[in-house]
Amino acid sequence: MILPIGKLDSDLMKEIVFDKITYRSDGVKVRPGIGEDCAVIDFGEYDCIMSTDPISSAVKDIGKLAIHITCNDIATNGVEPAGIMIACMLPEGTTREDVEHIMSQAGSTAAELKVEIIGGHTEITPSVKQPVIVSTAIGKYPAGRCQTCGNMEPGDYILMTKSVGLEGTGIIAMDFEEKLKAAFAEDGERLVSDEEIERAKGFLKHISVVPEGVAAGKVGTHGMHDITEGGLLGAVWEMCQISHTGAEIWEEKIPIEPETAKICRVFDLNPLRLISSGSMVIITPEDRKDEMLKAMSDTGVSTSIIGRIRTEQKGIFLASHTKTCGAEGQGRIKVKIDPPYADEIYKIIREK
Repeated sequence: MILPIGKLDSDLMKEIVFDKITYRSDGVKVRPGIGEDCAVIDFGEYDCIMSTDPISSAVKDIGKLAIHITCNDIATNGVEPAGIMIACMLPEGTTREDVEHIMSQAGSTAAELKVEIIGGHTEITPSVKQPVIVSTAIGKYPAGRCQTCGNMEPGDYILMTKSVGLEGTGIIAMDFEEKLKAAFAEDGERLVSDEEIERAKGFLKHISVVPEGVAAGKVGTHGMHDITEGGLLGAVWEMCQISHTGAEIWEEKIPIEPETAKICRVFDLNPLRLISSGSMVIITPEDRKDEMLKAMSDTGVSTSIIGRIRTEQKGIFLASHTKTCGAEGQGRIKVKIDPPYADEIYKIIREK
């Protein structure tokens, strides 16, 4: 059975990965599972938080992205990362300048986040066609403060920071600039202007969710998830698997930048299924909604209420606005949200 490009689907992941992990240590509090970004290990007075992630779909900003994505995972537990390790697999033909560029990006990004690169590995190998970096971050917090999505309850609000597709839009603008410049409408007008491409590249400056994760952790959440492969819809679906709940997402409430909408139209991509590091889903109890919104505002992070958690029996739905739409989903057309599959960005990468 030949598998498609991208993350394994959830059923296959359980069958051929998770079900093969049989040993259990008494010191592990949170184990691998669909939607679980981090492991939590008992270190006595403190819990140790660990997460690992690859960057394989980007080239030009790979050093920067490798630091951000794993630190973002740590932030979903409401804490700052304490250290990070990176393993770099680089293709034949890599130059000294290439390695220096990647590490310069990684070093400066780590310095911005105030997280030390504490180790890793670098090698040139014929096993890869383009750079691949796997990063592992660790953090700590007082024992018992874990903010897992297992705490989600019907009635909780679903908040989202910033906009969908930030990372995917930035990667496409960086790595597929010439294709964007060559895309024209039937009337001969460029579909995406040079100015819009440059603004889209700038999205990669805003893909850290550490500030909002730490701020939200202080208020107290029922779970957080940074929106990576599979996009917003994939993130919500995964969170609901952990908590055994349903969810209703209000499509018209989802923020999207004009550049993201245009670039997705050029390549026929669904922005709600596009890799979106830089945005965080925050599950907020009803009695903390206003406090959470204030905390996000004080942090300088734009935040939208995009839905609510429902019972598992009600399912996981994307609700679209209608002319007769009432408050909080009444009168909306509801479409079931399917499990995440290969991220939309791979539709372009496989043609590269």
